[in-house]
Amino acid sequence: MHNYRKTIGALALISTLLAGTTSAEVEYTLGTGYSSEYLFRGANLGEDLVEATLSASTERQGLEFLAGAWYGSYDNEVLNRNESDVDELDLYGEISKDLGLVTASLGYVYYMYEPNDLEDAQEVYFRVSRDLGFAYAYLAYYWDIVGDNDGYSELSLSRGFELNQCLTLSISSKIGYMWEEGQDTAWTSKASLDWGFTENAKLSPFVAVAVQLTDDNDNYTAGFGNELIGGCMLSTSF
Repeated sequence: MHNYRKTIGALALISTLLAGTTSAEVEYTLGTGYSSEYLFRGANLGEDLVEATLSASTERQGLEFLAGAWYGSYDNEVLNRNESDVDELDLYGEISKDLGLVTASLGYVYYMYEPNDLEDAQEVYFRVSRDLGFAYAYLAYYWDIVGDNDGYSELSLSRGFELNQCLTLSISSKIGYMWEEGQDTAWTSKASLDWGFTENAKLSPFVAVAVQLTDDNDNYTAGFGNELIGGCMLSTSF
């Protein structure tokens, strides 16, 4: 019952953030998928991740608005010592503005977990992004409102290579850094083959690798090794 309430709350959040934009076009994206491991910022948080996401975006008066919910269920005996199954629901919202040289974004994420002995978390993030021609790049900084993520930041490069009308090879690579500790965290790269089998839907099998860049005990990736995972995502927009 508690999970149903969270899902209803997620849908209510999306509706609230997009209220008053009925005169603007709203695009919705729905996705689901499976990953052999739950890879989050270079750390393996669990195995057999089953996920689903719903987001809505629109543009008004030169601002872009995005709101959504991500749900994941995975097996993790590290985070939860009493039970191995963990349910996670992330609610997020973002406002972006094209400044010419870069696009600046301000966002918020609320992480909720089941069972209840896992503490919820909240983050505010700032991001600047730009299409460099040869790749799309962004630099983001995440600030944990409740706890302390040591000022986590992320630098990312990504690019898509169109193979034919239906197939695109998408490659991304990013590196994490903790400002308070002055340490790199992990280097993560992902390659997916996006098959657009209809105009608004695609199937994306992928592989990803995470390489740990430090073994310092002050780093949140301490104790995690290098990871290689695989999975597949199905998404549609309307």
